[in-house]
Amino acid sequence: MEKNFFRQSMPFLILVTVAVLATFTPVLPNFDESKYNVADIAWVLVATALVFLMTPALAFFYGGMVHRKNVLSTMIKSVVAAGVITVLWVVVGFSLAFGDSVNGLIGNPLSFLFFQNVTSGAPWSLAPTIPLTLFALFQLMFAIITPGLVVGAVAERIRFTSYILFIVLFAVFVYSPLAHWTWHPDGILFKMGVLDFAGGTVVHISAGMAALAGALVLKRRKSHIEHKEIPPANIPYVLIGTGLLWFGWFGFNAGSALSSGALAVTAFATTNISAGAGGLAWMFFDVLRGKKPSVLGFCIGAVVGLVAITPSAGFVAIPTSIFIGVIAAIISNLAVVWKCKTSLDDTLDVFPCHGVGGIVGMLLTGVFSSKTVNPNGADGLFYGNPEFFLTQLKGVLIVIVFSFVVSFVIFKFINLLQPIRVTSEEEEEGLDASQHNEKYLQGTLIISTTGVEIDAPNTTFEAGTAFEVSSTTVRASVPSYPHM
Repeated sequence: MEKNFFRQSMPFLILVTVAVLATFTPVLPNFDESKYNVADIAWVLVATALVFLMTPALAFFYGGMVHRKNVLSTMIKSVVAAGVITVLWVVVGFSLAFGDSVNGLIGNPLSFLFFQNVTSGAPWSLAPTIPLTLFALFQLMFAIITPGLVVGAVAERIRFTSYILFIVLFAVFVYSPLAHWTWHPDGILFKMGVLDFAGGTVVHISAGMAALAGALVLKRRKSHIEHKEIPPANIPYVLIGTGLLWFGWFGFNAGSALSSGALAVTAFATTNISAGAGGLAWMFFDVLRGKKPSVLGFCIGAVVGLVAITPSAGFVAIPTSIFIGVIAAIISNLAVVWKCKTSLDDTLDVFPCHGVGGIVGMLLTGVFSSKTVNPNGADGLFYGNPEFFLTQLKGVLIVIVFSFVVSFVIFKFINLLQPIRVTSEEEEEGLDASQHNEKYLQGTLIISTTGVEIDAPNTTFEAGTAFEVSSTTVRASVPSYPHM
């Protein structure tokens, strides 16, 4: 009993301790506005908000795909990262990712502890026209969504408290080192010459490999073992989530130019085009394989196109983005087909879509990158520079191994502290009820062609039947509408 109380109280006590310590941080003057470009500040502010929008968008995207008894639990695992990572980022996350480099491996945690030296600090060397505070907030949004992506692989079976701990450990031991390696001028991948415009390695490959590790550690769901088909709870949610992700991705990629100039325009264009091409390629490829064109197919393909263009958005020519979106969608589609033939239970195909999509995008950056598009980039294999393609390949392999191994250890470590997976009874009941005491259809009526269904287990009321909901009696006489 005491042990359970200690576990339950620890998150609250840690948060309160951090809140108290934050009050002792020295107050420093704000940045000097005269040093910066107002247009660049305005654009990156908008881009920061757009990237934040991607987190609730992801919640809709994932929430619509799972069983209806797990909708809320899946959605909150994405959104709660906005709280956990925000606090962690201010305390030490930004320091680990962008603080003074320690041998190119990690930032000094004291560099920006509790955001010291941020508001009045010099601008980031690669973003001289915007204040350091804005750069830190923009990068925060990337750190928020990355662990949220992993949710899709472990949905419908991971404990909420265990996932909170995973978010913290993943941010400290996987995301922050990778961000430092890739985007810090002294980072090991940056010095190697690896190019990742907006997060192909840092966000998508890292999340994809963590998803693979999580699926292996948590093992298969009961429904997966029994080969039960789980119908998506709400396909319109998926469509809404896709639209919001697509919209937010303009900030994700074009905002990574860190200015409002021509490079941002190019990244904006390649982002939109790759998404459209990816959605069409996935849908048409499904038809080629004998399936019908589906809403889910287009949505998933569009997201894969967005994933694949992320590392190259500011390095490749605009027409090339069509090729990147199409190829990535086809390869990820085949990866999903392969996964379905194995015992791997990656619930929402995070590894085939984000992991494989990110890998494809990074390698195609090595093929099609052009210094004509971005003088600070490199010419790729297509333009006579095979060395750069090999550099991208080395970088991808390093990130794959690092992300998978460390994430696997994190999941195993959490499982030693407490059961990482819910019980079979909780899984059967659904995580909305067992983990949160809430239900997606709480107080909701569904009218269909066969009758009226209320949120009661295994209860269906035919058309024309009177029924009761909660403590309030609601009498309904619903005629049958064959044309609905």
